[in-house]
Amino acid sequence: MRQLLAIRYLNRPDIEDIIERAAAHRERIKERKPVPQRSHLSVGLLFFEDSTRTRVSFEQAAAYLGHRTVSFTTVGSSLRKGETLRDTVLTLRDEGLDAIVVRHPSSGACNLAAREFGGPCVNAGDGSHEHPTQALGDALTIQDRKGTIEGLTVAIVGDVVHSRVARSNAWLLSKMGAAVRLCGPSSLMPSQMTKLPGTHCYDVREAVHGADVVMCLRLQKERMADGLAGSVRDYANNFQVNRRLLARHAPEAIVMHPGPLNRGVEIDDATADGPSSAIGDQVRNSVFVRMAVLDWCFGEVTA
Repeated sequence: MRQLLAIRYLNRPDIEDIIERAAAHRERIKERKPVPQRSHLSVGLLFFEDSTRTRVSFEQAAAYLGHRTVSFTTVGSSLRKGETLRDTVLTLRDEGLDAIVVRHPSSGACNLAAREFGGPCVNAGDGSHEHPTQALGDALTIQDRKGTIEGLTVAIVGDVVHSRVARSNAWLLSKMGAAVRLCGPSSLMPSQMTKLPGTHCYDVREAVHGADVVMCLRLQKERMADGLAGSVRDYANNFQVNRRLLARHAPEAIVMHPGPLNRGVEIDDATADGPSSAIGDQVRNSVFVRMAVLDWCFGEVTA
């Protein structure tokens, strides 16, 4: 039994194992072959924060594997009555869940939940900490489109300081041999950049120049202090990834975005919907990666 709480805790063989499992699941489903199942297992989906893509993809992943899912949100729960996260997790453990998937607005909440639950636990995004399954799906997408991750240059552009996606991808891509560039306005970059792998800059042209992959990040205004980002117009003028920028500095790059997209802000329509976009592939691959992660956490062998 394993827990997936952060990419920084994984080694490269574990990352490669999960990506290979995901690709195998994708091939089975594409060819309509049976998927190995353990239908007696129950997975709790504990989403204390709004989500569409992540929640639905975990539901779909569990369904493909034959797992029973139990959904939990703050609406209608004892959390509204003052119950702590710890006591909620202990209750669900004692009610017999086999694994939990947790999304929470506080960084570190998934570590607490995993410690109290004791069994398989997957971090589906905690505050500004990490979002490991998003990064694993992104890695599968990059490998599909570029053939490898080793030796690539990946530019991650936008609201880095609030982005758990940026952190997980910086760790994963660096472990897999890519060169990572982190770029954004100075107010939206971490104060201690040396704690993240990769180089950093404040000029989007410098970040994107010669890159193989350009990853856009959403402006996370729900996590910002007032005025931290400046005006949306200024951001779009200075950091938007668009067709003109890519044509001049990275004509062969694929473009990614974890969603939801703020069209016209971090990315323009022509890029989001154009041939260089891998955004749809990211969404599709997220299901297969989350299948692989559940396998990996339960210790199953995917033949």
